[in-house]
Amino acid sequence: MAGDLYSWVKAFHVISVIAWMAGMLYLPRLFVYHCQVAPDSEAAGKFVVMERRLLRAIINPAMAATWILGIAMIVMNTALLEQGWLHVKLACVLVLSGIHGFLSARRKDFEAGKNTRSERFYRIVNEVPALLMVVIVIMVIVRPF
Repeated sequence: MAGDLYSWVKAFHVISVIAWMAGMLYLPRLFVYHCQVAPDSEAAGKFVVMERRLLRAIINPAMAATWILGIAMIVMNTALLEQGWLHVKLACVLVLSGIHGFLSARRKDFEAGKNTRSERFYRIVNEVPALLMVVIVIMVIVRPF
């Protein structure tokens, strides 16, 4: 295999982050559309299936891979822990993981027909992962401190 192991781990980390972010940006958007249909409608049933598949097939595995590969990179290069930008990045990733858990719980609410939140709420929630992504990318690329 060409390249060193760290580069391979980093490449797969970036791939998993992209997949995780794609799902985290799409799931709240599905919730916005889900709010627009009757809870017991055929359309609601389709949204439930789409949301469950997105979470289980893409978002959950991508988050797990992101964490595993990120931790592997830190283990392989412990000097990273001395850099301030990584602390900010990790804080953002923890918040993003919390949002992931929050969205997972909301998916279950929709599946049970018990969503109590508005379309507007999910439109706002949809922006949070994007804002975190901006901070994370700036921390990793610019490394301001």
